[in-house]
Amino acid sequence: MADRSFLNWPFFEDRHRALAEALDAWCAANLPVDHGDADAACRGLVAMLGDGGWLRHTGAGAGETLDVRTLCIIRETLARHDGLADFAFAMQGLGMGAVSLFGSPGQRAWLERTRAGRAISAFALTEPGAGSDVAHTATVAERVQGGFRLTGEKTYISNGGIADVYVVFARTGEAPGAKGLSAFLMPADVAGLSVVDRIEVIAPHPLAHLRLDGVELPESALIGRAGDGFKIAMSVLDVFRSTVGAAALGFARRALDEALERVRKPRVSGATLADYQMVQGHIADMALEVDAAALLIYRAAWTKDSGAARVSREAAMAKLYATEAAQRVIDTALQLHGGDGVRHGFAVESLYREIRALRIYEGASDVQRVVIARAALGA
Repeated sequence: MADRSFLNWPFFEDRHRALAEALDAWCAANLPVDHGDADAACRGLVAMLGDGGWLRHTGAGAGETLDVRTLCIIRETLARHDGLADFAFAMQGLGMGAVSLFGSPGQRAWLERTRAGRAISAFALTEPGAGSDVAHTATVAERVQGGFRLTGEKTYISNGGIADVYVVFARTGEAPGAKGLSAFLMPADVAGLSVVDRIEVIAPHPLAHLRLDGVELPESALIGRAGDGFKIAMSVLDVFRSTVGAAALGFARRALDEALERVRKPRVSGATLADYQMVQGHIADMALEVDAAALLIYRAAWTKDSGAARVSREAAMAKLYATEAAQRVIDTALQLHGGDGVRHGFAVESLYREIRALRIYEGASDVQRVVIARAALGA
């Protein structure tokens, strides 16, 4: 069983500990699911998570606020049990984060559907020529009578092709660069939206390259104010970036558990791998990385929940360290498994494929280093 002593840290309240215990029991009864058809698996997981009441934490209803510690606990726990379940949960939050934080009452009707698991959401920011560099977004939202006409392309969009609703970012031109972007709520059935390509990756998830060919949206589709798109995107990432680290932490905890089980097994000689000091050193390093990552993640989450307007520095540190550390922990666990570490059907092989993308999405590791350095330099 994964170490749960961290729940006694002062970052948490009794409600967080109760949630963690209830969710772990739910996961043990319902996960993992069959990943053979990633689209079908994600649709099923969204429905299951909605029925279980877990998706209500992905958005803030009237009079509510997002609790980042709760989001992190849920992502860590789901990732430890099933990476695709974590993905399904996370995208309901990230996909509708802009609506949760800035949406109008009319737009929030979609939020209630995604929180209930009755609709799937997506966050359409990345483009073929603008990944981490949001300021170079090329998709254009031209003002027309009664609303906007959107033209451009988005790629590596999680839930692309299966989402019911997208939050899409486009250039409205109020100012150069990042200051001229706006956010829009776009139903998946609008005319002019098409899936150019479904993208296959090493850990199967629903991903797509989308084209917006003169998509017309009403004025009511604008989230917040025109020109506030960059601020909205960064505010959403400020909340959810720490949770990416939490998912990596869940993967790392599972890898450590798998490694501990492996090295404790008696061999033909009667000895165990755990008897060797070199192996003990590897286990010590893994345990250290897990705890250090957890401290950074839950510090960032607690700081945000305590009322900090922005936690860009703390969230960047949490995501950078946790994802890089999880890669190291999982790689060590695989090494300790020997040949079985690269065999399909073994947990560490799946974890090895799952972790790699977390060092890229929602701000690649080098982007997080830039954020941290600028904060340290006072830039």
